[in-house]
Amino acid sequence: MANVVVVGSQWGDEGKGKIVDWLSEQADIVVRFQGGHNAGHTLVIDGTTYKLSLLPSGIVRPGKLSVIGNGVVLDPRALVEEITRLTGQGVTISRDVLRIADNVTLILPLHRELDALRESGAAGTRIGTTKRGIGPAYEDKVGRRAIRLMDLAEPAALPAKIDRLLAHHNALRRGLDLPPIAAAELTDELLALAPQVLPYMDRVWALLDDHRRAGSRILFEGAQGALLDVDHGTYPFVTSSNTVAGGAATGSGLGPTAIGYVLGIAKAYTTRVGEGPFPTELFDDIGRRIGERGREFGTVTGRPRRCGWFDAVIVRQTVKTSGITGIALTKLDILDGFDEIKVCVRYRLDGQEIDYLPAGQGAQARVEPIYETIPGWSQSSAGARSWADLPAQAIKYVRWIEELIGCPVTLLSTSPERDDTILVQNPFEA
Repeated sequence: MANVVVVGSQWGDEGKGKIVDWLSEQADIVVRFQGGHNAGHTLVIDGTTYKLSLLPSGIVRPGKLSVIGNGVVLDPRALVEEITRLTGQGVTISRDVLRIADNVTLILPLHRELDALRESGAAGTRIGTTKRGIGPAYEDKVGRRAIRLMDLAEPAALPAKIDRLLAHHNALRRGLDLPPIAAAELTDELLALAPQVLPYMDRVWALLDDHRRAGSRILFEGAQGALLDVDHGTYPFVTSSNTVAGGAATGSGLGPTAIGYVLGIAKAYTTRVGEGPFPTELFDDIGRRIGERGREFGTVTGRPRRCGWFDAVIVRQTVKTSGITGIALTKLDILDGFDEIKVCVRYRLDGQEIDYLPAGQGAQARVEPIYETIPGWSQSSAGARSWADLPAQAIKYVRWIEELIGCPVTLLSTSPERDDTILVQNPFEA
């Protein structure tokens, strides 16, 4: 029985919500291991839509334990608001179903303000973030001056930690012509939130190890996609954490031997939100048609997503950097009705053909896609639940993708409905 890590194998927004929800029904524990409330899952269960941006997807299923791991950066105010919203939808949230790592880093108001200022263009390169303070919070974590959840449980020691943090931030703010932050005000704000978040605090590394040894099924879910990984993504147009599958170990406190199966999620085409390179991006009617049919708008921000053909180069690369065992291919039905479908199989860089995405920012901006074309299909694949329900040409397309990325498609999604899924191999039973 394998514990499963789910990762996006493109730039995020691959349709992880439906797949994670399906897997979470079989899991005992669902762990969020990185990111903040800048990415989300949309779950539809029994006709009710739940939009999650921080809480693990298991939270909407009774009897599951949801865990926010140490690799996450936690905005306590956003957490309280999300809990309140879900409670209003009838979801019961208590310590019985939610635990948060005691060593998780907190996102503070000053992080949000700094993030927004940078994205305005007034202080550095515009990355296209959601302005929720995720990047600046990770900076403080790595700079060893962060406020962590456990610090709220020690009110006597908190002011000294905040003074150390503000020694950095107030100097930065003076350089940006911003007023300094009063330590007492920030301390009071955090201590006011403490009673609402501390009941969920736990030693998550020990909790998960106990459950693993007892045979519990653990599902690790990340946010964003592997091409937004701070090391392996399209730097600097990335998030500030490790989104590849290896981050599940460091972001939860479990060793890598606890991970058995890595499921990569990929759309049958490609999308991206925010700035940065996108070799197969389409600026024509086909790109607009894909976006409209796929309802390509961000779960958290509502921003329209950039759309393009499937890029086998980046998915093939992600299969390697995340050690992906099998691919869940989503939104195949969006390609119904196209006369022909293109797939990027290689790039051309400065006159030479290459089979990888280069690491350099300039090179990433210069690569040109090399396409191969396959005939499309006129019949509908929407709602298909077996291979026999699919148009023959759609099956050829799936097999072609498998060959190009060097990884099997073990699950195929043909609509947002969770039952409209073709299962080849259950990751938990691999």
